[in-house]
Amino acid sequence: MRWENLSDGPRRGPADAALFGADAVTTRVFDTPEFAGITFHEIRARSIVNRVPGASRMPFEWTVNPYRGCTHACVYCFARKTHSYLDLDTGLGFDSQIVVKVNAAELLRRQLASPRWHGDHIAMGTNVDCYQRAEGRYRLMPGIIAALRDRGNPFSILTKGTLILRDLDLLRQAAAVTDVGISVSVGFVDEELWRTVEPGTPAPGRRLDAVRTLTEHGIGCGVLMAPVIPFLGDHPDQLRATVRAVAESGATSVTPLVLHLRPGAREWFMAWLGRHHPHLVRRYERLYAEGAYAPKWYQRRVTRQVHELAEEFGIGPTRAGAARRIRVPEAPEPAEGPTQLTLL
Repeated sequence: MRWENLSDGPRRGPADAALFGADAVTTRVFDTPEFAGITFHEIRARSIVNRVPGASRMPFEWTVNPYRGCTHACVYCFARKTHSYLDLDTGLGFDSQIVVKVNAAELLRRQLASPRWHGDHIAMGTNVDCYQRAEGRYRLMPGIIAALRDRGNPFSILTKGTLILRDLDLLRQAAAVTDVGISVSVGFVDEELWRTVEPGTPAPGRRLDAVRTLTEHGIGCGVLMAPVIPFLGDHPDQLRATVRAVAESGATSVTPLVLHLRPGAREWFMAWLGRHHPHLVRRYERLYAEGAYAPKWYQRRVTRQVHELAEEFGIGPTRAGAARRIRVPEAPEPAEGPTQLTLL
């Protein structure tokens, strides 16, 4: 692994220097059923607040990612490619070799207190899920949320993890002093599809229960309907069932985003497709022939259908008096070349 080359001597490259300290890595394997087959690499990061590249279309500039790799094991996850930066496998390795930035909270407090920090919005869960199973053991998010609360720094969280409810009191405290935005990712409610493409995540119904609980406690919560998976999760009946369930959960908004397949994720997803749905391989090759994104006409069609269903089921803007939050932006216009957010 790349960090094994770190030493107190000459640095081997800026990426290595920025990621971890030279004395940083402890590798652990836990003998418990929920972590069977998973290896954790505990590291002391050099920095925790990361600037989003200027070329990105993300609607935020700064992120915090306390983990690398994700036990949610979503077969489509665009973050798989980032594991290759550490010389780790982007397939099973991404699902089972988890990097844990154990000093995330203390490092964040120090960076927020710097005179160079101007209190900009920080987004979390935009690379891998900060409420994946590892969070149940390492408990990094309470310290991170408390640091943001204490500085009154606005932030948002995107997650598939129901563990976010553990931190409900902290989220309410933060929402009282700054803008807090919460979004839960639910691309579909088809449980058969869920079991095969998102095997390590809570069931869609449980995620929507979390939306309901957050909303009932004054934390406005939107749903990122992502990804909408072509030919597997895009039938009008599936879209209707998902938007209906989102509406019933009390979500403040629903934002559809069609599956995109970046390098790293594309190879893993297509291998999975060949095993489970070989009859769809050629259709995917045609649909994604031009690159990572589905054609604009397809994205527009899905977006229009979901927006019409949202109107039908009454998912509207935040009501007066609701908890302050950062609104989930509308899906970017396909003509602009949209970016799918995930975990996802």
